[in-house]
Amino acid sequence: MKGIPAIQLISRAAVLLAVTLVAGPVTGADDEQPPVEIGYYALTPSIVSNLSGGPKYIRCDVQLMTQHAQTLPQIELHAAALRHAILMLIAGEDGNQLRSREGKEALRTKALESVQGQLKELTGETLVSDLFFTNYYVK
Repeated sequence: MKGIPAIQLISRAAVLLAVTLVAGPVTGADDEQPPVEIGYYALTPSIVSNLSGGPKYIRCDVQLMTQHAQTLPQIELHAAALRHAILMLIAGEDGNQLRSREGKEALRTKALESVQGQLKELTGETLVSDLFFTNYYVK
């Protein structure tokens, strides 16, 4: 692992050793489904983009949630494409709208749909069940 900065190693270790919560078996018609094991993947570093109209800048940290922690390596593999999808989405947003709670939630919903669409295209599955902003700054 020569040449990889310590922060990158720590970040990768955090992803691979993500805290998982075992919620028990999924109930339904098919009793052979694997149990839900929630895992999180942080898109690092922070996403930074210019905005159109009003405030001109956004910086946010994004965490992706999966219901199947064993898919974290696949999510990590496609992290660059996921970051790109979010950046392209944010670049077209109006900074005034992103300052409100409703605007932030609308962006979160659109970003989740964008990430799921990108993963569906790349892997055949959406893999990610939710997206959270853990840091969000518009100026």
